[in-house]
Formats: sequence, structure tokens, C-alpha cells
Amino acid sequence: MRDLRVARAEIIAEDVRLFELRDPAGADLPAFSAGAHVSVRTPAGQERKYSLCNDPHERDRYVIAVKWERQGRGGSAGMFADVKEGDLLPVGEPQNDFPLAPSPAGYTFIAGGIGITPLLAMARFLMNSGGPSFKLYYLTRNPQATPFLEELKGPEFAGKVVIHHDGGDIDKAYDLWPALEKPKGHVYCCGPRGLMDSVRDMTGHWSSSAVHFEAFVDGSAPQAHDEPFTVVVAGTGERIEVPVGVTILDALRKAGHSAPSSCESGSCGSCRTRLVSGDVEHRDFVLTPGEHADNIMICVSRGRGGDVVIDL
Repeated sequence: MRDLRVARAEIIAEDVRLFELRDPAGADLPAFSAGAHVSVRTPAGQERKYSLCNDPHERDRYVIAVKWERQGRGGSAGMFADVKEGDLLPVGEPQNDFPLAPSPAGYTFIAGGIGITPLLAMARFLMNSGGPSFKLYYLTRNPQATPFLEELKGPEFAGKVVIHHDGGDIDKAYDLWPALEKPKGHVYCCGPRGLMDSVRDMTGHWSSSAVHFEAFVDGSAPQAHDEPFTVVVAGTGERIEVPVGVTILDALRKAGHSAPSSCESGSCGSCRTRLVSGDVEHRDFVLTPGEHADNIMICVSRGRGGDVVIDL
């Protein structure tokens, strides 16, 4: 990580704060591609990944937007309460688990809430590089909770963006089916679980290689029905306990195992592991139902009690 100076820090929507990060000496920053993220060490010492939302053509700054997760584990709260303009933040080099694939037929971008950030970088990149056409569907609860609203309503994005507020009423949700009924180009979706599940259902007739998801999910955050379980390593019989609030990936690391991973949100597929047996709740956005019996994404998915046997 390298220390970058906070050149700007401001509230841009309800519970969303934007940070502009620059090199203290004014040097160029490592290049990034559309869809990339950086790891930031928060004031509390936690590392969090945030998507870059500025144009990848820019080399002098990184721009991130942080949503305050009030039920989170304190990383976003520290970014809100303890970071001010002029501070230095340790920031890692850009990585991309959500890259923009070539698509001469164009793109359909679907964003929910703070999920706009990687898609905004993609849109800016395409507009400033003369790339293929795109349509962005931006779905939020209300205008106050919509980051970058005024920019996306501006003339630069005219005809390219549909913005819809449902007021939190599912009966007023935007109908995406007309945009997804006929496969064309590539789909990129980022937002809450419900939105991504819906898009996945509506793109079941698309080629899986043309539909891409980015999940802003803390894989170790417990859900109400979670329970502890045991992972058994096939071949050795080693038994590793996985408590509530701990992922299989983290439990394996603590036990001394090395397992590949990247996004740790169930989106990229890096941690795909062979599942030998066990009752598993699959929480990823990569595996198809036909792959659930023999595969597990160990960064987010969990056992439903009992033993989960995996082959490392």
C-alpha cells in the first residue's frame, strides 16, 4: 500500500461520501481499468475494497464513494467520522475482478444504489474513448439516496441513462424485462442481492459469459439463520470449525491453508472449490444451479449445519 492524500471528502447522497485520492507529491497513480477497485486501510485498521468510479483515462487521482453501512463492522463508519481532507490513507494498487469485456454490440448496465460506482467508471470510459453504445438503468429508493444523480441527469448522459426511484415499494420496481428479453451485447449488474437475483433470473436465456455481476457483500457478515458447521478436508480428514461470522475461506486460512481468492464477495469465481458432500447454502453469483452439487465458493457460501467436505 502507498499513502494517498484525501484531496476532497464530501457527502454526495444520503449516507454516501465521496473521496478523491491523490499522490502527496503530485505524481501519477498506477493505471486502472473500468470496473477496478482499490483496497483502503480505514482509520480503524480494517481493509475495505472500494470501486473506482472516475474515468480510467485519468492518471492523477482515484475517486471512490463509500456508503455508510450502519449494521456493518465499522469500516465505513470510520471513513465517515474520522477521515477529512488533507489526511493520508493507505491505498493498494488497483485490481479488477469485474473487467469490461469487448462487446461491439454494446452494453446494458444495471445499478442499484451504491452499485453505480464501477458502472459509472465503465460509462465514463466508453464515452471518452468512443467505445460501443451503452444503456444504464439506475435504480434507487429516492433522489436523496442516489449518488451522482445530478451528473447522470446532465446533458452528457442524455439518452444513455434511465433513473428510477421506487420509494422502497416493490410494486413500483422498474420492469427490466424489456431490456433483457432479447440478448444483445453484455450485461453488467451491481447492486443489492435482490436486484442481482432478479437480473440473474431474467438473463437465464443469455450466454453465461455475457452476464456479469459485482456484489458489494461482506461475506463474513452473519445472517439471522446462520449456524456453525464443520469443514472436512477430503483426503486428510482434517476438521475445521467455521463459526457464525467467519467464512470458510477465513477458517481455512486460520488453519494454515492457502486458498485462491480475489473479490471475496462471490462474484469473481477465484475461490471455486470442489464440493464432495454436505448441505450448502450457495450465496455466490457465479455458479449455475447445475454446478451446486459439486462446487462451492468458499468466500461467501456456508453449510447448513453438519459437515461440509471439500477437496483442496
